[in-house]
Amino acid sequence: MRGNRFFVALGAGVLVVCTACSSAVPQTQAPPPQIPRITPSTVPSRVPVMVDRALPDDCELVVSVDVMNSAIGQELPGEPRIIIGIKEPGIGRTGKIDCYYGIPEKKGLLDAKIVIGLSTYTDDLTARTRVSESVEAERAAGAKVSEVDVGKQKGTLVEGKDEQLLIGSLGKSTFVVRNRNNFIPKEKLIAILPVLAAQSMTPPV
Repeated sequence: MRGNRFFVALGAGVLVVCTACSSAVPQTQAPPPQIPRITPSTVPSRVPVMVDRALPDDCELVVSVDVMNSAIGQELPGEPRIIIGIKEPGIGRTGKIDCYYGIPEKKGLLDAKIVIGLSTYTDDLTARTRVSESVEAERAAGAKVSEVDVGKQKGTLVEGKDEQLLIGSLGKSTFVVRNRNNFIPKEKLIAILPVLAAQSMTPPV
């Protein structure tokens, strides 16, 4: 009997404690659903950063086909062709390349839609002088000449009868983008040529 009383008392104690616990703990509602937080990317989008770069040996390293087609707004025919020029100590030129884009099948360099040329010189002054001389020669031939932005640099847009070009220099390097046979309409020149010029002076990452 004593043992039974101990059991009952303990059981009652347990019940009291449990009852007290159940009455002391308030019932709470389910927590609100968590709304996912979208953190904006801190990685900047890829933009051309022009530098006084060494001459590349491949047109894909000047302006890639994908970038060219995107800038032009259409897919150009053929594959780019590169012509590596020679040094000309007499004018201070230490290197030169020309990339020809948009050559139709079974056609030659003269049929290219866009030509991008890069050259390097012995110093900054020589590069700037070559650009000035080229611009003045075009002006004397009747071309319209105006200054345009090329990235954070300045370039000169030269509009001739059959060809328009954007030319400029950065350090010891010069760049020129030629629009052959009025391929790009006049109203789109400022929207397209500076993009190609900036890209041509931007090494790939």
